[in-house]
Amino acid sequence: MAKISITPRAKNSAPAPSADDRAQIQVIARAAAILRTLENQERGLSLGQIANEVDLPRSTVQRIVAALQAERLLISTPTNGGVRLGPALIRIAASVRVDSLALARPLIVLLSQTLDETIDISVPKRDRAIFVDQVAGSQRLRAVSAVGEDFPLHCTANGKAFLASLDDGEVVTRIGRSYEKRTDATRTNFAALARDLETIRRDGYALDRDEHTDGVSAAGIMLRGVTGEALLVSVPVPTVRFAERSASIIARLLALKTDLERQFGSAG
Repeated sequence: MAKISITPRAKNSAPAPSADDRAQIQVIARAAAILRTLENQERGLSLGQIANEVDLPRSTVQRIVAALQAERLLISTPTNGGVRLGPALIRIAASVRVDSLALARPLIVLLSQTLDETIDISVPKRDRAIFVDQVAGSQRLRAVSAVGEDFPLHCTANGKAFLASLDDGEVVTRIGRSYEKRTDATRTNFAALARDLETIRRDGYALDRDEHTDGVSAAGIMLRGVTGEALLVSVPVPTVRFAERSASIIARLLALKTDLERQFGSAG
């Protein structure tokens, strides 16, 4: 027969939270819910819309929003009288991204040295991938893009790796159903792109075979940083040597993804 054991409370154990403590915790949780509701809402939301989303009285939302605005975590949107995420949050997010990149960079440098190829790191923003770091390979013939450049998601390996992390409805919301033709190999409609995305979801990596630039191919992966932000890693290679090197590049990219996800998880 099982015994019921009651462990006596240690003399030095922490006291139960007071009513004031519980109230403060509740305010923080409500503020976090409001911030999450405004994620990806570039045009902002009205107080009424926020109240409906978080299931709180409008007066409560108004008080919390006012406090967040005072800290520049939210700012007003004059077009609809609502609010959106503010510059203080952008600075915080940027510092988190730097931490993830700092953790990732040694392994990415090692991958570049092992493959003797250029490695690009980018982040998604709306329908583009923005390059935020690069480790240049030593090959005389190599693909190099400048940090700060942006490329469309629909025809790049890193971009398609990110799109594959979304469901089809989210893909259409983000980039629509028809796309700019960059080369003869570019997928210019959602039906063609969707077939690629299914393969990427199954295999865990994306390929760009002359889809963005004639003569340049690439393999790419997407992984989540320390706090879940998307980081895109790609290996662009002149097409003339991509075919013979693609299997090795893909295998090492997938190994990098496993290593970085383990590292990010332990740091989070």
